[in-house]
Amino acid sequence: MKICVAGQGAFGQKHLDALKRIPGVEVVSLVGGNQKGTEEVAKKYGVPHFTGDLAEGIKRADAVILATPTKMHVAQAQQVMRAGKHVLVEIPVTDSVEDAELLVKVAKETGVVAMGGHVRRYNPSHQYVHKKIRAGEIKIQQMDVQTYFFRRTNMNAAGNARSWTDHLLWHHAAHTIDLFAYQCGENISDCYAVQGPIDPKLNIAMDMAIICKVPSGSILTLSLSFNNDGPLGSFFRYICDNGTYKAFYDDLSDGKDKKIDVSKVDVSMDGIELEDREFIKAIHEKRQPNGSLEQVLPCMHVLGKLEKMIDPLRKAHA
Repeated sequence: MKICVAGQGAFGQKHLDALKRIPGVEVVSLVGGNQKGTEEVAKKYGVPHFTGDLAEGIKRADAVILATPTKMHVAQAQQVMRAGKHVLVEIPVTDSVEDAELLVKVAKETGVVAMGGHVRRYNPSHQYVHKKIRAGEIKIQQMDVQTYFFRRTNMNAAGNARSWTDHLLWHHAAHTIDLFAYQCGENISDCYAVQGPIDPKLNIAMDMAIICKVPSGSILTLSLSFNNDGPLGSFFRYICDNGTYKAFYDDLSDGKDKKIDVSKVDVSMDGIELEDREFIKAIHEKRQPNGSLEQVLPCMHVLGKLEKMIDPLRKAHA
């Protein structure tokens, strides 16, 4: 399987790390904006070709992983699919419902494997809970989630400057809203959101609160902040009818802080690697992957509804 990775930043490199551990995979091209940085990353990972032209990478590969800025995704994903190549689009897949619907339409037209980078479906901690739910051992009553960062400038996960602005709703809330619906096995029926003041430099809300509900009654409470000067990341509490579970990325414990071993849940402890493995396996098996663009579309619809609640200008023109 020949793979092209587009995006030389922090998440592009996470995929390059993951792909090294997957048998039968060859990264044949790295596409990036900053060519000096792209060359450095290509040399670091032993990628034989680097370019600033996505078309050059596409023609060398069977599939493309897009870890580029969100605003580029809708055009780039179409370009990949219309070239007959499979695509994995990092989260946020898009920042509008219309663009997300367009990509699902193109995926159906072209028949390629098209996947969203919703990695929470793959983290072993969340997989552990998912398997218990599917086995009928537990049912979610409430998911209580805190997603907290400290942001004052556009910096990526590696501490380098970004060319785009991160977003609490379309990026960080997307992880949790999709995960909640996935774990419950139902689409969200009710959702509400409020946001705090708009930052004058970044022009985004730095605080947000979201509540969701599925038809069976399970609820999600989600608090998000870029103002939190303390422990950083996403903290998940599953309050169930038969136990409580607390997840932080790949760590899991019960409600009494007893650690749960999730090392045998899957073949790796790296959610990105497990996501990439599913993408590649789906291509080989000619099937829809877990987290396909079609499957994550309901999440995008919820995000669109929430945006209209918190953005009066967009609501007025919708």
